[in-house]
Amino acid sequence: MKLVKIAAAVLNQVPLDWRHNLVNVRAVLEDARAAGVSVVCLPELCLTGYGCEDAFHAADTHRRAWHALAALVSETSGLVVSFGLPVLHQNAVFNAAALVVDGRLAGLVAKRFLAGDGIHYEPRWFKPWPAEVRDIFVAPEPCGGQRQFPIGDLLFDVGGVRMGFEICEDAWVANRPGAALARRGADLILNPSASHFAFGKLEVRRRFVLEGSRAFGASYIYANLVGNEAGRTVFDGGALIASGGRLLATGPRLGFLDRDLTLGVVDVEATRMNQARTGSYQPELPGGHALEVRTDFDWPALTPDQARIRDVPGSAARSRSAALPASAAPVSPDPGDASWESSPTLKEEEFTRAVALALFDYLRKSRSQGFVVSLSGGADSAAVSCLVALSFELALAELGAEGVRAKLAHARNLPAEMTPRSLTGRFLTTAYQATENSGAVTRAAAAAVAKALGARHHELDVGPLHQGYVRLIEATLGRRLDWSCDDIPLQNIQARVRSPGVWMLANLEDALLLCTSNRSEAAVGYATMDGDTSGGLSPIAGIDKAFLRQWLRWLETNGPRGLNPFPVLAAINAQQPTAELRPAEQAQTDETDLMPYPVLDAIEKAAIRDKRSPIEVFQLMRARFPDLEAASLGVWVERFFRLWSRNQWKRERYAPSFHLDDENLDPKTWCRWPILSGGFEVELAELREFVKQQPHQ
Repeated sequence: MKLVKIAAAVLNQVPLDWRHNLVNVRAVLEDARAAGVSVVCLPELCLTGYGCEDAFHAADTHRRAWHALAALVSETSGLVVSFGLPVLHQNAVFNAAALVVDGRLAGLVAKRFLAGDGIHYEPRWFKPWPAEVRDIFVAPEPCGGQRQFPIGDLLFDVGGVRMGFEICEDAWVANRPGAALARRGADLILNPSASHFAFGKLEVRRRFVLEGSRAFGASYIYANLVGNEAGRTVFDGGALIASGGRLLATGPRLGFLDRDLTLGVVDVEATRMNQARTGSYQPELPGGHALEVRTDFDWPALTPDQARIRDVPGSAARSRSAALPASAAPVSPDPGDASWESSPTLKEEEFTRAVALALFDYLRKSRSQGFVVSLSGGADSAAVSCLVALSFELALAELGAEGVRAKLAHARNLPAEMTPRSLTGRFLTTAYQATENSGAVTRAAAAAVAKALGARHHELDVGPLHQGYVRLIEATLGRRLDWSCDDIPLQNIQARVRSPGVWMLANLEDALLLCTSNRSEAAVGYATMDGDTSGGLSPIAGIDKAFLRQWLRWLETNGPRGLNPFPVLAAINAQQPTAELRPAEQAQTDETDLMPYPVLDAIEKAAIRDKRSPIEVFQLMRARFPDLEAASLGVWVERFFRLWSRNQWKRERYAPSFHLDDENLDPKTWCRWPILSGGFEVELAELREFVKQQPHQ
């Protein structure tokens, strides 16, 4: 039995914040040493931050990253640590992991497969490293007393324990590097990742970690970032340790700590013997392999008692429970588990915690003094306001009062007593802005939600401003404006006159104005530019309206596990969504203006995510909604495609939003579309003819 204590680190880093990132890494190394760990896997690009974007092409970024690594090498006595950083080699930038062994840099492994789809844009900055290639990296200055280091597709023999890397995307492809590492006898595979949050993604990660450890006959360490690192992307942590196809340890997700360690103990001899018993295993026997780097290391001899996992005394990081050797029984979820991860409403839980964490990090990293929301009394603005309040409730539950105080140290006038309500009162300002078309129901609902959350609430009468603009234009044109021919301008001016006042409140408070548009509205441009799209951050622009309404009903009656529900939302959920911009007698609702939201969201997925033609989308909708008339579905499909192509310019101007799933419409991070196009004229003409041929219901 050869037991090795290992750790996967989760870090909340900030792109190009050299001091914060260095302090965070140093602290987690101290935590690991206190826990008696030998091997520490840190996340991808942890020294610079993952989201540096075009700064990866700045020479100063590389100098500072290397200085950070040089400063840390001497602090790894008794440890084997992987550090993530960019390296400039042969006039190309590579995404690399540096393996440091007991105060010496042993070498660098460069990422072979780059993430270039969806939210990721790595091929813009990095080059993929070719398989089975080794080279010499000449450091820009001394590091650990040396200037030249091996770089490439390397396997490290560290005191007789062999280890290699799959860096994030490397594990998501069919031709995983781990297969070659297994043939070369790898005992440990380290996966430093920067894997963004998306609904349902955790199970995919679990599968490739478990299958990697089983198929490669090794122990597998998966580390990740956590938090809102650079503005749009939310990382969820969730470190994993597996061995021989068994999950040994899992770390928390969507936590508010700056760092966290997940610990495990693996039996190297057990995984080797598992490989020996596998008939299909065929080792690579090249003798002295050119891709192998050997370095000395004195592995501590662990007794079974020393191999037990304990919390790190006095550490801010929490060590997570892990299992002993690879021969141990697999860890499976406890059906009585009270954690939110076991909730039957997991998507609602994930949405709550991902957006709450993203808002909290955005507040502190932008050094803003609070949030301002134009609270209309409808679903979207109520959801945004609740998410702000939940961010403080969840932060307090995890960090405690002093932890939250430390995180928000930039803010002025923090409350003496730190409660969710006092923090919401300090950091959230809401405003109901009425015109003559606003109703008593929405006014009362907005006031009730603000009161229940503890927000500072204002009621602003913007009716005179609205009428002033109408009279100004009527005088200019020399005619009266009326709803029969001036519908859109008369609606839009009401939304736009609400923008200056709420912006002024945000400016006066040095706060961040939050937009309240959702993804369904973004898809069809059902929003007033410089009106309800005003703001610096759009928290729910990545989520569809149908799910948002479902979430609000859940929040009213159930709420996140461990927290109380928000019964005040009954006043919101009882209403039909409405812009409330037309006179009351017109009974305006969103769905009469557009179509039923479940239909809109289904069309969007088929048309935009799956790239279906209008006729194909219509056929899919006929099967999905068999009780709806063919003529109505035809009108709605055509309306969607027309509005989609007409309103790309609006999506280009939306404030930054949080990436929550793999169907984002944000043109800067996911879904690119021409601002000017043919507008599907030919395709929609074919659709109309096709719909005419359908049997009537």
